[in-house]
Amino acid sequence: MPAQSAMIRPNAEQLRLPLERPLAGEAFVSSDSNAEAVRVLSRWPDGAGSVLALYGPAGSGKSRLAADWAERVGAVPLNGVEAALVDPLELEGRPVLLDRARDADDESLFHLINLAHTGGGALLLVSRAAPRNWSVALPDLRSRLDAVRTVAVEAPDDRVLSAILRARFAERSIAPTDEVIAYLVRRLDRSADTAATAVERLDALHRPVTRALARQVLDEMSAAVEVETD
Repeated sequence: MPAQSAMIRPNAEQLRLPLERPLAGEAFVSSDSNAEAVRVLSRWPDGAGSVLALYGPAGSGKSRLAADWAERVGAVPLNGVEAALVDPLELEGRPVLLDRARDADDESLFHLINLAHTGGGALLLVSRAAPRNWSVALPDLRSRLDAVRTVAVEAPDDRVLSAILRARFAERSIAPTDEVIAYLVRRLDRSADTAATAVERLDALHRPVTRALARQVLDEMSAAVEVETD
C-alpha cells in the first residue's frame, strides 16, 4: 500500500513493541447486557467486513470481551497511542485489536483501517463512543469511520455486577454472603469502578462484611458524591 510508510515515524530508534502480549484475565460473564456483542464476536471476522467497533460505557466488560476475541483469533493487541509506534509491515494481513481506539491519532487510525482490508486482515476498535461520534480532522477517515460496523455493550446488569463484586472480594480473600452481594447489586451504580470502590472501602474497615456494614459504606459513598456535586 503506497501510504503505509507514513505510519513509520522518523526515529532511528523506533520502539519495537512486544506484539504477542498475554491477554490473561478473569473469565468474561455473558449476560443480556453483552449477549449481542458476544454473538457477533464469536463469528467475526465473517466476511461481512474487515473492521468492527465494540463500544460501551466504562466498566462494561468490552475490553475483556475484546481480549478474549484477540486470544481466539491470534490478533495483535494494541492500546491507543501504540498504533503510531508499530511498523505496519508487522500488521499487514493480521487481525488487530485496538483498545482505547479513540486515543490513536487520525493518521494511524486511517492506516489501520486500510490495512484491515488486506488479505487475512481485520481490525477490532474498542471505545466508549461509537466511531460515528468521534471528532476527526481527516475527511477520508471520517467516511471510513461512518461506514464501520458497530456492536454495543451495555452497562453491567445484575448478573455482571454480581460477578464483578465477587471477583473484587475474592482478590482480597473476602467471601460475603449472597445476601450482601444482592444488597450491593440493588444499590450500586452500574459501574465496575464503583463496585471496586465499594469493595475497597469495605475491606479497609477490617470488619466482617455484613449487610449493615455494606449499608454504612454505601451511605458514606452517597454522601461523598453529594458533597462533590454541591
